[in-house]
Amino acid sequence: MVAARCPGCGYVYEVAAGEEREGFAAGTAWRDVPDDWTCPDCGVRDKVDFVPLTSEAAP
Repeated sequence: MVAARCPGCGYVYEVAAGEEREGFAAGTAWRDVPDDWTCPDCGVRDKVDFVPLTSEAAP
């Protein structure tokens, strides 16, 4: 998995880029993101709700 998309707002967490504003360095694997993490854009969706994206489906 190279990315994960929030089904609510469309935010995409890309493993290669990470998410510095959330404290995840570039290359932080999705499995290493805490289970209680929520979408940084909408705050509504939990990690478990995110849709995994493969390299073909990633932006």
